[in-house]
Amino acid sequence: MMENLSISDPPLLGPGGMVLGPPPQPQHLPAQMFTTAAQLLDLTDKKLMVALRDGRKLVGILRSWDQYANLLLQSTKERLFVPPGYGPNPSRGLYADIERGVFVVRGENVLLLGEIDLDKDDDPPPGYDLADIELVQSLAKKCKAEDKVKEKSRLKKLATLGFEGESSGEVLL
Repeated sequence: MMENLSISDPPLLGPGGMVLGPPPQPQHLPAQMFTTAAQLLDLTDKKLMVALRDGRKLVGILRSWDQYANLLLQSTKERLFVPPGYGPNPSRGLYADIERGVFVVRGENVLLLGEIDLDKDDDPPPGYDLADIELVQSLAKKCKAEDKVKEKSRLKKLATLGFEGESSGEVLL
């Protein structure tokens, strides 16, 4: 008779209201049911790429995390990218890795994170070539300055149409 019971069935009561058999076991939720920092459990001790809100990309091994999704990354490298058109080969972009070691990332600054496929880890990102750190840093600085000028021009054009930019309360230099 016990083999036909389900977790939703009421317990069997014996004489005097005594419960017969073991109490029902609590149901376990599948891992995909968690919508909090608990999802990081499956990513612990794996190599991740983390995109931050300020545009930086970090590659490292997730060693620890907390309920706020603050991350502790080990063997971290900051990966800098320069889009195609800025380097010696205009059809390909450039990238470089800067060693950062142990890195703590505040959870609110994480924009996106994902596991790195270790079989493809040594391959360069599609459309990008590995380059010297100093070259990539100088080109990235130049690219960022040009983007800032374009953004300032775009905000001025939008202002003439009556739109306020996201940073309308800030002073743009």
